[in-house]
Amino acid sequence: MAGLRRFVAIALGVVLLPAPSSAFAAASGPGRAVVQSKVGLNVRSGPWLRDRVLSRLGQHKTVSISCRVRGQEIVGSVRRTTTWVRLTTGGYASDAFLSWSTRRASAPTCAALSVPAGTAVVNLSFPLNVRSGPATSHAIVGSVGSGAAVRPICRVWSQNISGDPVWYQLGVRRFVTAAFLRWPAGEPRLPWCGAAAPSAPSSNKAFLAAVIGPAQASARTWKVPASVTIAQAILESGWGRSPLAVTEHNYFGMKCFGDPGPIALGCSTYATRECSASRCYSTRDAFRSYRLVSDSFADHGRALARLPYYKTAMKYAASPDRFALELQRAGYATSPAYAAHLVGVMKDFSLYRYDVAPQR
Repeated sequence: MAGLRRFVAIALGVVLLPAPSSAFAAASGPGRAVVQSKVGLNVRSGPWLRDRVLSRLGQHKTVSISCRVRGQEIVGSVRRTTTWVRLTTGGYASDAFLSWSTRRASAPTCAALSVPAGTAVVNLSFPLNVRSGPATSHAIVGSVGSGAAVRPICRVWSQNISGDPVWYQLGVRRFVTAAFLRWPAGEPRLPWCGAAAPSAPSSNKAFLAAVIGPAQASARTWKVPASVTIAQAILESGWGRSPLAVTEHNYFGMKCFGDPGPIALGCSTYATRECSASRCYSTRDAFRSYRLVSDSFADHGRALARLPYYKTAMKYAASPDRFALELQRAGYATSPAYAAHLVGVMKDFSLYRYDVAPQR
């Protein structure tokens, strides 16, 4: 999308629904390996030679692995190890005779598969450092062992570690990177640290009472007409009741493109619908999450005032109807009736009365 459509998902009659996160998914599916034993490999009822033989796998047989467990040490054709694997078909086989076609360390421990919802496990073969803040520049205050379980409280967007900028807070001055955690029961949608609790206006009147102040503050700072800002918030948040507005305090569908920008706390993935000139389609995208609703209004005003696409619109800050038309002409929305929708809302709810003079 052009201009602020790079930042905004227009929700005219569209409800944004939370989508399961895949960027930090709990498990990537079963592991796979090939048997490397000319005499075959026994599948047992447990990870010890004393356990009963259930079946026998032939040379070069491909197996699907659900998890790893520690058992009797075996010297095999591939390695010497105490690791055994539990097969998706049932039973245990020694890892000493397996050549992995997927990343060996990515297979979860069997203990990890039984952890409760909301619990993550360390996905490393060595301890994970716990730091006093969400970056490697902070002091190490402890560690969590390989395969150990942790229960994060909230998320922080900070230093990128192995492609993941999210850190988790475990307690007071205790943070770990999300890059090396696995969620066996599925990753929950944890709040961003410092964010206000999810909330929805009890009525349209309550919505207006909550947004007039932030819209006027944005007008004074960024010169975006408060009437236009409130009309956009009504259309795009469903009067503050969309999941994105309730949970992330995002009233304008502001998107993330690599990072949340200087105002938002982080980025959360939601299912949405986008429209091109020829069709509309379902997709998933990362949207900005805010500490407060007022931060969403500040980010919206900042984007409109700073993006070059809306330079003409900003010339008509004293004329809300013309401002709305110039937003549409600049490509703010794909709907040819977008300006008419805004003007209709401004008139129907007498939003012009909330316009204020910008600061000089």
